[in-house]
Amino acid sequence: MSVQPILDVRGLTVSVELPSGRRAKLVDDIDFSIPPGGALGLVGESGSGKTMTSLAIIGLLAPATEVEAGEVLLEGEDLLKKSKHELQKLRGKRMSMVLQDALTALDPSFTIRTQLAAPLRQHRGLRGAALEKALVDALERVHLPASAERLNQYPHQLSGGMRQRVTSAIALAGEPTLLIADEPTSALDATTQRHYLELLKELQAATGFALLLVAHDLYVVRDSCERVMVMYSGQMVEDGPVADVFSSPQHPYTRALLGAIPEIGESVAIEAIEGQPPDITEEIAGCRFAARCKFARDICRSSPPALTPRGADRRARCFGTEPGGWIAT
Repeated sequence: MSVQPILDVRGLTVSVELPSGRRAKLVDDIDFSIPPGGALGLVGESGSGKTMTSLAIIGLLAPATEVEAGEVLLEGEDLLKKSKHELQKLRGKRMSMVLQDALTALDPSFTIRTQLAAPLRQHRGLRGAALEKALVDALERVHLPASAERLNQYPHQLSGGMRQRVTSAIALAGEPTLLIADEPTSALDATTQRHYLELLKELQAATGFALLLVAHDLYVVRDSCERVMVMYSGQMVEDGPVADVFSSPQHPYTRALLGAIPEIGESVAIEAIEGQPPDITEEIAGCRFAARCKFARDICRSSPPALTPRGADRRARCFGTEPGGWIAT
């Protein structure tokens, strides 16, 4: 008997209206699922559509941006059919989000106590002594030192790593089944980043939430997720188990991302990805990566490749790595 995914995204397409009146696709026909306790990494350059995908899932798109098509199923319920009021009740309780900059995510005008107490009251109905105990427990769960004393401090009085732990405590206060972490380590130093990722894994093991981890760093995903989905210019270009994608990338963009990462003790030259991603206003006839791809051929520039299987549990969007293709994997 198959287990129902916590999150099941099907054909998600998000667009924005341009001054010309034409709508440009920011996210184009994305589909993936995350099982209970599973972790999926969503990677790509800035502007690839990672954050837009996350905001569409949780229902926080900007007014000029809208979902054109698709389904976003949270434990079988289509979030795209929910009203704003219904989504507001779900956010923080059944699904939650950790933003990349904890300093701006937290309100500088209020203490940690005030900001953490809000979801505990709203989603778990806690008051009085039960609330006080839950406040301390929530901070201790994320290993924040001197938790009781931190409750009366303001965000600017905490270090970057401490603030990110507080935002995680707030996000998990309602005991959600889905946690979206949008580049949560981008503002942290390497050591603090590692400790935070270890904390995420510990919290997930303890509570069983499904994790969507948005990152631009493939190694963050490798250490935290079982599966990875690579996005480029709003499209999914490759997905599969993390170990398989790292050992045998099936799209030139994935290969280029891996080639741009230095290895300690290795004397291999780092590969740069020449050029820039296409502008969203451009209408591209072929593969969106073709202009930057050293393997591109005429068919890549004239016809858009489909997302096709690469074995039992992988997909890629590339003519060159299909059976009989010209790119060695």
